[in-house]
Amino acid sequence: MKNFLLTLLGLVIVVGLIAGIKASQIFAMIGAMETMAMPPSVVASSPVEQQEWEQTLSSVGDLEAVQGVVVGADLPGRVVKLEFTPGAYVEEGAPLIQQDISSEKAQLRAAEAAVALAKSNLDRSSELLRKQVVSKSDFDAADANYKSAVAQADNIRTTIQKKTITAPFAGRLGIRMVNLGQDLAAGTPIVTLQTMDPIFVNFYLPQQELPKITLGAEVRLTTDAVPGKNFTGAITAINPEIDPATRSVRVQATLKNDSNELLPGMFTKVKVIMPEKRKVLAVPQTAIAYATYGDSVFVVTKENDALVAKQQFVRLGTTLGDYVEVTAGVTAEDEVVSSGVFKLQNGAPISINNEVQPKYEQAPTPDNS
Repeated sequence: MKNFLLTLLGLVIVVGLIAGIKASQIFAMIGAMETMAMPPSVVASSPVEQQEWEQTLSSVGDLEAVQGVVVGADLPGRVVKLEFTPGAYVEEGAPLIQQDISSEKAQLRAAEAAVALAKSNLDRSSELLRKQVVSKSDFDAADANYKSAVAQADNIRTTIQKKTITAPFAGRLGIRMVNLGQDLAAGTPIVTLQTMDPIFVNFYLPQQELPKITLGAEVRLTTDAVPGKNFTGAITAINPEIDPATRSVRVQATLKNDSNELLPGMFTKVKVIMPEKRKVLAVPQTAIAYATYGDSVFVVTKENDALVAKQQFVRLGTTLGDYVEVTAGVTAEDEVVSSGVFKLQNGAPISINNEVQPKYEQAPTPDNS
């Protein structure tokens, strides 16, 4: 019994020693962690910039050709010659198709012979009238016959001319709608013809914006069909009436389109540029920590000769390129963390390295982003 008690006492002493050693180690680690400082997070920073931003009115619009028609047949007739290439550019008066004019040519020869005979009779009557051999009524009848013959010949020439269908103005042709040998009725569509340089864009603005727009105001246009490119023009017409259904005014602008990248019917985004700019405080969009309870930035401050990031809630305005407007929460003297925001907490120590920071632009493109 005595040996058992001694053994148990020794075991308790050993366990107590081990527990004491471990407890001292744990307390030492806790003390070290309390005194240990976290290493600073490496971030990039940008100053809060005071910038001048354009004021714009935004809308959507449709492109329309300055001149655009579907060329059709004036008179019935059979197509005997196709003289255009679909999609080609043609000058005003360029021949497009030729209808059969063989019967008109025969009629014209007969009409010209009738004109020659009527002219001969008129000359003879004029000479006889001068000699008072015929009456004035006979001369008038000869004169009327001559004029009627001339009119008949001119009518046939007009028919021949109308059966030679030409481009009414310079422009680009569309897809051919007729075939060689086809019998055309009057009004049968042949091909579309569009003048695309310059080109119109039609859009609507709310009636309350009407005092802000004037003829000649700059317009900037973009379209998904030509990504990454801006087209500029000017307002050339403002409708003198308001649409009673939408309470908006129709506006038309004219743009240069020498590259023919814009086509009639395209959907576009339109911005009307106001003459005066507004001053804003702007920071890079990457500096914003977006959250449901409020957006914030981390302002770079100095505490005890060390840089720390202080979280500051802000109120945001519009965006422009890589920048976002800050309407409240920062001043023009502040510097904010622009890269590495996601890994920061309020009061976290930081170290600034701007060597790999991207260049921020108000109008970024794939080449400079």
